[in-house]
Amino acid sequence: MKGHVTEIFNQLSTVYEKTVDKEGLYNTEYERPAMLNELPKDLSNKKILDAGCAAGWYTEQLIQRGATVVAIDISPEMVNATKRRVVGNVNVICMDLEAHMPFTDNTFDYIISSLTLHYLKDWKHTFQEIKRVLKPNGTLLFSVHHPFTDISWTKEKQYYSTELIIDNWNKDGKTYEVPFYRRPLQYIINTTSRYFLLEKIIEPQPTQTFKEYAPEKYEVLLKRPQFLIIKSTNSA
Repeated sequence: MKGHVTEIFNQLSTVYEKTVDKEGLYNTEYERPAMLNELPKDLSNKKILDAGCAAGWYTEQLIQRGATVVAIDISPEMVNATKRRVVGNVNVICMDLEAHMPFTDNTFDYIISSLTLHYLKDWKHTFQEIKRVLKPNGTLLFSVHHPFTDISWTKEKQYYSTELIIDNWNKDGKTYEVPFYRRPLQYIINTTSRYFLLEKIIEPQPTQTFKEYAPEKYEVLLKRPQFLIIKSTNSA
């Protein structure tokens, strides 16, 4: 699974770097506005971990808001894409989120993880490490697939299980088989609250620009959310 995810995103790195910021409405006009709305516009003197940086879009946005950023991703090619994209207060590292993080305790003011954690089967060790390197009262903000939508893609419809799903992405004239884990809402909430103080649960809504470009998909998202965003605090 892990090797397959790495290889798929190595292949997708060029697509992400060249097109997803302009053509991916689910990113540009759905998930990203909702995530950025939860962050201060001025992040000066803040140190942030971009956990699952992909081609560096969030990394760039955080730097523009004044933050010092460490960006990590399991895909070497995504790491290279981020390095090509960003300049300034950033350190880009190829690493596995399920491994020990090479950072000292209480390093980061914020940890941001955009649409990454559903590629991990078990969050316990990852959340232990995030809690360790996040400062007391620091913020963890992450987005994942919404479990209510993901269940419609499964064959067995076993909602309470954690299930491996293969999604087919059509990008740049090619089809990529992308594996991820679907899990029930109670796993997401209970695992997060075991390590952090829940602050906000967000089911984002698409922007009006999304509606202009894809009105049918816009209407679907108003009835069935695609993503779920969790904002939490590292309580002392």
